[in-house]
Amino acid sequence: MNGSKTAVPFHRSGMKKLVLVAPDGRVVCEVCHLANRPHTRMRGVIGWEGLRPGEGVLLRPAFSILTAFVRFPIDAVFLDREMTVVALESDVKPWRLKSSRRARAVLELAAGECRRIGVHPGDRLGWGRT
Repeated sequence: MNGSKTAVPFHRSGMKKLVLVAPDGRVVCEVCHLANRPHTRMRGVIGWEGLRPGEGVLLRPAFSILTAFVRFPIDAVFLDREMTVVALESDVKPWRLKSSRRARAVLELAAGECRRIGVHPGDRLGWGRT
């Protein structure tokens, strides 16, 4: 490998890919891998080398994440049933547990993505087009 951090190629994730957008039309997650089965939720980004800007994993249903065995820090966006951001955790290091009682889904993004994109509590996300 050339030393650059890359994620598992899209075709190898085995998850459906979607696009998440904010109400103002800005793309929050250009390539969102949907982890909506027990195995894919439990695995999340374990085994990946990193997440590219604009790439993420939506764990649904979920109210918490455990970054055991994750090789890189992530941002975690906690969403309620209506896909409204209820909490954010930035730069979550490996071997940490984060949760939000009100969350029903968690979007895992590369560390720093929430700041770069401008995601804030109260933002309501929705599905976009590729």
